[in-house]
Amino acid sequence: MSGDAFRDTWLSLRQRLLARGLMASDSDSLSLRDPESGQMGWGTAADTSMQKLPIQSGASGGSETLETSETAAITLHRTVYEARLDVCAVLIGGGPFGRQMLSFGGWMPPVFDEQIRQLGRMASPTDRLSRLPDALADGGNVAMHAGQLLLLGMTPSRLALNAELFEKCAKAWVPAAASGAKLRTLPWIVRHVANGRLMKEEARAREQVRRGLKPDETRGY
Repeated sequence: MSGDAFRDTWLSLRQRLLARGLMASDSDSLSLRDPESGQMGWGTAADTSMQKLPIQSGASGGSETLETSETAAITLHRTVYEARLDVCAVLIGGGPFGRQMLSFGGWMPPVFDEQIRQLGRMASPTDRLSRLPDALADGGNVAMHAGQLLLLGMTPSRLALNAELFEKCAKAWVPAAASGAKLRTLPWIVRHVANGRLMKEEARAREQVRRGLKPDETRGY
């Protein structure tokens, strides 16, 4: 992808997330992986342009004279990309209901069909960065880390849809959990079939990224 097209994609995605209240804090951050160059485009909700940085922290490709909070955020994005080759877009942010997940153990059980089909199993919350790769190993696209909500996608559009879907699910689940209502999880076979389809898509995405290609968009989200 050319530099201009990559930047335009980042800006367009940032604008979509801002408009939907999914990057409500100025410190919320968004990144995209460029499989061809091995770099990522990164920036915060307050930025009007992205920075292009190497995914591997020790790689050459630009200096990073950044504030400590920005350095920590970039390290978090890099950790996700290194742990999950299928992921080409990462958001640290989320909507108001998703952000409340920390008050309910930092985890939402599998209660909606769409949730398991598109988001997979939500990872257990982590506090240490060294534990995040293991938490993401099951292929889930949502996790809480150090009080922050992480949302992942195989492509920029999938990230946007995943972030919107998780907020929709959280908007239904959080009030129910707060009221003390008994919530039923999906039957095992439903979870198994739905999650299996997602795993196949992620396996294809990993192979494409290994070849330096952008993952294909999937139909019928």
